[in-house]
Amino acid sequence: MPFPPVEEQLAVIRRGTEQIVPEPELVEKLEKSLATDTPLRVKYGIDPTGIDLHLGHTVPMRKMRQFQALGHQAVIILGNYTALVGDPSGRDETRARLTAEQVEANAADYLGQLGKVIDLDAAEVVPNGDWFAPMTFQEMLELTSKVTVAQLLTRDDFSKRYKAESPIYLHECLYPIMQAWDSVKVTADIELGGTEQLYSFMLARDLQKDAGQPGQVGVMSPILVGLDGHRRMGKSLDNYIAIADSPFEMVKKFMQLPDDCMKMYFDLLTDVPEEEVESLMNGHAKQCKQRLAASVIAEYHSTEDAAGAIERWEREIGGGGRPQDIPEVVVAAADLQDGHLPAAQLLKLTNLCNSTSEARRAISQGGAYFGEDKQRFDSHDTPVEVTDGLMLWVGKKRFCRVTIQNN
Repeated sequence: MPFPPVEEQLAVIRRGTEQIVPEPELVEKLEKSLATDTPLRVKYGIDPTGIDLHLGHTVPMRKMRQFQALGHQAVIILGNYTALVGDPSGRDETRARLTAEQVEANAADYLGQLGKVIDLDAAEVVPNGDWFAPMTFQEMLELTSKVTVAQLLTRDDFSKRYKAESPIYLHECLYPIMQAWDSVKVTADIELGGTEQLYSFMLARDLQKDAGQPGQVGVMSPILVGLDGHRRMGKSLDNYIAIADSPFEMVKKFMQLPDDCMKMYFDLLTDVPEEEVESLMNGHAKQCKQRLAASVIAEYHSTEDAAGAIERWEREIGGGGRPQDIPEVVVAAADLQDGHLPAAQLLKLTNLCNSTSEARRAISQGGAYFGEDKQRFDSHDTPVEVTDGLMLWVGKKRFCRVTIQNN
C-alpha cells in the first residue's frame, strides 16, 4: 500500500496528540519512509498488570491503529518483565509487584482486548522477557552503567517522592531503563504513550544513539479525564467506561459526561471529522453526547447495538419512561412503622440517597418520586405506605422496586 503524502500523515498523527518530541525528526522520518517505501517501526508497550481495558487505555492504541492505517509497522512490547517491576509513572508510592503467573494469566486476556482496537494480525508482538530473561548480571551492570542516579531523579514521580522523603526502591529505578532498552531491542522509530512517559522516551533516545541507532520520536497523547471531568479515567476512581461494558451501560455513562469534556473525547476516541465535531459542539449537548456514544460503541460492539442502546436510553431515561432492568431492594417489615416510613428515611433505607439530608434535598427540589405514575413526595416527612413492588425514584437515573421481607 503506498504511503499518503507526509502532510496528510502529519494531520492524522497530530490529532489528539499533546506533544511530539522532537517533531522535526518525525517529519524527517516520514519523508525518508516515503522516499524509500519503508514503513516506520512504531512501538507501544503494555504491561499486563490488569485485564479490564477502559477507554483511557485505548487512546495510544487508537493512535497505533492510525499508524497502521498509514502503512507503518506496529510493534507491541508485551512487558512481561517490566510488569514484574511495576510502572512507577504518575505514582507517589511503590506499585504492588505481580508474580510471573499473574502476569502470564493477564497477558492472554489483555491481547484479546487489544485486538478490538488494533490489527493484531499485522503487528509484531514481542515479550520483553525475550531479552531480559537471558540477561546476565554482567550485562545488567553494563546497561545500568549508562544511566546516572541524578538522571533518574529528574523523573517527575521520583523527584516528588524524593522531596517528600517517600521511599523509592531500587527495583523501581530499573523500570524506565528497561522500557528504554526495549526501544533499542526493536529498533523503534516512534514510541507511543502518555505525557507521563516523556522521561523514558528520551532515555530511549540516548540508549539508541549509544547503540548506533537513530533516536526514536515520542508521540504523546494527553491523559483522558474520567466521567467526573477532572481526574484521569481509572477503575479505582470509578469514573471509567470499560470497552467490555454493555452498549446501554456505555450510553448511560456517556450521557453523564460534563459538556466541556466532549471535545477531548471526540479527538481521542473517535475518527469523527473535525468539521462535524465543531458543528456538534455548537449544537444541543444531548445530541452531541449521543453522536459521541454511537461512534465509540460502534467500534467495540456494532452500529446496530449503538442505535439500540441510544433508543433504549431515550425511552427509559431521556424520555422519563420506565426502565427495563429495575433493581430490587429488600426492606425488612420490622423497619416499618405500621407499614409506613417517612419519605426521606425510606430513600436512605433503600440506598437511593446516601443520607437523610441528601434525601431531604432531593425531595425539596422536586426530584424524588414514588409509585408507577411517579408521584412527587409532598415533603421529607410524608408517611409513605411501603408495599411489595413499590417503585421509588430519585432523579432519572436512580430507581428501585421495594420487596418486603417479613422474617
